[in-house]
Amino acid sequence: MEIRPILSTLRRHKTAAALIVLQIALTCAIICNALFMVGQRIAEMREVSGIAVDELLRIQIIPIGEEANAQAQTRSDLALLRNLPGVVAATTSNQVPFVNSSWNSSVNLQPEQERPTLNATNYMGEEQFMDTFGLKLVAGRNFEAGEYLTLEELNAPDRTTGYPSVIVTRTMAERLFPGEDAVGKSIYLGSSTPTRIVGVIEHLVRPSRQGGPSAREYTMILPIRATYDLGAQYIVRTSPERRQEVLAAAIAALRGNGPVRIVIDENTKPFSELRSEFYQQQRGMAWLLGIVCAALLLVTALGIVGLASFWVQQRTKQIGVRRALGATRGQILRYFQVENFILAGIGIVLGMLAAFGINQWLMSQYEMFRLPLVYLPIGAVALWLLGQIAVFGPARRAAAVPPAIATRTA
Repeated sequence: MEIRPILSTLRRHKTAAALIVLQIALTCAIICNALFMVGQRIAEMREVSGIAVDELLRIQIIPIGEEANAQAQTRSDLALLRNLPGVVAATTSNQVPFVNSSWNSSVNLQPEQERPTLNATNYMGEEQFMDTFGLKLVAGRNFEAGEYLTLEELNAPDRTTGYPSVIVTRTMAERLFPGEDAVGKSIYLGSSTPTRIVGVIEHLVRPSRQGGPSAREYTMILPIRATYDLGAQYIVRTSPERRQEVLAAAIAALRGNGPVRIVIDENTKPFSELRSEFYQQQRGMAWLLGIVCAALLLVTALGIVGLASFWVQQRTKQIGVRRALGATRGQILRYFQVENFILAGIGIVLGMLAAFGINQWLMSQYEMFRLPLVYLPIGAVALWLLGQIAVFGPARRAAAVPPAIATRTA
């Protein structure tokens, strides 16, 4: 098919053609970035946490008044919880995943660094911490019995050393020592005292989103026996089908053991619920962006349909002349489809440039990742297909006009 007549027609309708090109360009720019953001949020919701989410319960409990001996009370509570029917393991920690606050430390490779190498969250874990959370050790070992300390022992005035050892995630180990085995190496946790890495676990996410997606697994575990009042919580592991039964039994047992304490009902729940609530904002944003994409595509399709219908009406005589000169219905149909393809192509090129510019701005303002190039052809193909589908109806009506009727409308 000759392209020259199509270009000549478009030059005579510059305003209408420019509006369609602009609409397609804006749609392409927004769609590419919106789909990328949707993909990021879906990836966040599907991230591997490293813990046995479906088997864990969180019980948040706080004492009324001062605790006389929190360490002894914690040991008593843990012994009670571990003996309950259906309980696989139980522990306490200063923090848990899927909350909006966390304990963090600067991590250095040298004792006197001006700027930290990275910022990592630190879990305080006692003997059953690893088993309770279901963490997978991929290198090194777990803590030994002699490495565990209480907070009082760690902060004792006569203590001259820091943490006995530390376990880090594989992501953190690769960031600190790329291409090397991190086990046996030392890091500095906000002081001039080295701490030796004894183990590497596969995954463990931070409690919060601090640091952005790239820092989600800058995580370490310290051999500290945290008391229950430090994080105000116990973590219990059980089989998924017994979660509610074990949760009720654990709450009753804790209430009857020792001093009067309050269970925070809104925070006492299975980890699966904590995870669902934690990703609620991402889930809502993904739906919102999806609706925006659908609305933009609908508006663009309606614009193409409206313009094509207007041009069919305006060019009835031209169509009739071409039909009288022997043009087939298929040729008339292809004429409008090629015309739309050209307009969509110009709009898509401009839209890709705009999409890249928008992504650069989002990266500078909201710590977004760089837009992968794969989203550009996806957006281009989607808009080309949309244009062809939208123009098909008006183009088919144009092809169906009989030559005799068309020429009489001059």
